[in-house]
Amino acid sequence: MKKILSTVFGLIFLLSVNSNAEEKLTIEKQLVGIVGAISGTVKTETRQLKAGDKIYLNETILAGPGSGTQILLLDQSTFTIGEDSEVVMDTFVFDPSTNDGKIVASVKQGSLKVISGLISKKNPDSLTVEVPEGTLGSRGTEFQTIVSKGKTDTLLVGPGKNNTLGMRPGAVLVGNKFGQTLLDNPYSMTSMTKGKAPGQARKITKNQLKKFNKKMKALRVAKLSPDSTKAERKQLRKSLKKELKQMGFEKEEIKTIIKQNIQKDKEKKVAIKADRAEKKAKKKAKAEKKKAKKDAALDKGKKKKGKKKKATKKKGKKKKAKAEKKKGKKKKATKKKATKKKAVKKKATKKKAVKKKATKKKAVKKKPAKKKKKAVKKKPKKKKKVVKKKPKKKKKVVKKKRIVKKKKAAKKRKAKKKRRRKK
Repeated sequence: MKKILSTVFGLIFLLSVNSNAEEKLTIEKQLVGIVGAISGTVKTETRQLKAGDKIYLNETILAGPGSGTQILLLDQSTFTIGEDSEVVMDTFVFDPSTNDGKIVASVKQGSLKVISGLISKKNPDSLTVEVPEGTLGSRGTEFQTIVSKGKTDTLLVGPGKNNTLGMRPGAVLVGNKFGQTLLDNPYSMTSMTKGKAPGQARKITKNQLKKFNKKMKALRVAKLSPDSTKAERKQLRKSLKKELKQMGFEKEEIKTIIKQNIQKDKEKKVAIKADRAEKKAKKKAKAEKKKAKKDAALDKGKKKKGKKKKATKKKGKKKKAKAEKKKGKKKKATKKKATKKKAVKKKATKKKAVKKKATKKKAVKKKPAKKKKKAVKKKPKKKKKVVKKKPKKKKKVVKKKRIVKKKKAAKKRKAKKKRRRKK
């Protein structure tokens, strides 16, 4: 299918190269381009479009739900219209001999993707797209816009400044009477609402990019669908060749121009692939540099740790040696103390032995003294016993008298109590 598109481009380019091949149309029916690819139901106010149909000035192109089309303009510009869209070609002026001209299109709703052609290449400010909230000025690049209720989102897709393809830097100027925002970096976007200046340029997110791509999904499906057979491709080529023959082109010229344009398309693809490969290589190089730095830092850290460990080991050995010396000294001191204690104990035991001997001698001396005392005490004891026996009998008598008296008093009390009770 890609080959078909390139051939379609080539055939369109033929229309712009030779001024003698221009159609002699009235102002009302000025040729703008040809329908290159289509899916679903796409129509104008008066007819339903199909691949190979001509597009005229001031025609409103209406793409229904799940539909889309790609229009190839005479200056090699490409307009891809997404689903639920309404696009009008307001102005198209093109001089093939000088590539001078002007293109003005308006998007009332939906999505439009623009790849600028020869007019923008010569004069970058010559292609503008009008939206309800303002204008989009293309400066020779590829961009896409989505118009919804009260809001317009614009994305720069094509090469910006500092591109590696050797292409002129492209940009899109988004603005209105309240302000302007320049998109000059690929995959940068801005939003514009009514009554406000467009927002600052920002890098598009993955979800936002999915939204932009979704609008062109229907057309991609049509290109890859099984309906696009070889026979249909041949028919499309034949119809385009017939139209070119009617305009005055010869077979050889058609073939050569188609080949040239196919080659150019291939070169562009190769350049894009090379750019992507370079970007990947740069990313890999950056990643490798980061890894190398990290590894170097880790190695330095390991070396430092190893040095610290060695130093700590040396310190530990020194400490151990000092501790061992201290322990040896302490052991010697404790041994000396122990020997001193033993000597003191021996002396003490000797003193105890001497004391015991002295105590034994004292005990031997005391024994005869005790015998003398016992002998002296026994004699007066016998005298006391004889004296004490007489008063003991007196005490017993006194006690008996007291007891008798107590009993008599108790009897008297009892008798008194009985008397009182009787009364």
